[in-house]
Amino acid sequence: MYNTLTKVTYFITLTVVDWVDVFTRPIYKHIVIDSLRYCQENKRLRIYAWVMMSNHLHLLVDVNDEMPYEQERLELSNIIRDFIKFTSKKLVNSIEDNVHESRKDWMMNRFWYAGANDKKIKNNRFWQEGYCLEEIFSEEFLRQKINYIHQNPVRQEIVNSPEQYKYSSAIDYAGEKGLLDVAVIK
Repeated sequence: MYNTLTKVTYFITLTVVDWVDVFTRPIYKHIVIDSLRYCQENKRLRIYAWVMMSNHLHLLVDVNDEMPYEQERLELSNIIRDFIKFTSKKLVNSIEDNVHESRKDWMMNRFWYAGANDKKIKNNRFWQEGYCLEEIFSEEFLRQKINYIHQNPVRQEIVNSPEQYKYSSAIDYAGEKGLLDVAVIK
């Protein structure tokens, strides 16, 4: 049972600049998966639900530690900031180094252009500025977000049922083991 009085959970969406379909290749998907796993193991990120689509990532998360609300929110923003910074650099380098990437020049141009117009960015911007962060305020809203996350690949007609999609926690909610450790909400 979800209890808003003891823990704050957040729905987060990260989107690639210009909605570039980067996550169509396993090499790029696994950079994100490995980075999320690192955040779980080393930064106390707890994932309740997730899905990676071709150009965006949805997460339902909190910080796996008891701390006051404001401190937890700050800690989560630090984790997401570090995740964005690390994955941006790693993904851009991977695309640049991938001799088999047919879309390399086009993607690198999009990333360069997005970064060139931002004084905080040295070279390229991979993720769109900012990210969507919604605080989960009720069990009904929580269930709605889990369903939204898991139905994403079905709505995009990638799979017929959510648990068929490898890059999602729907597998875990169907009783199997997915790519990441997920705190399944019953």
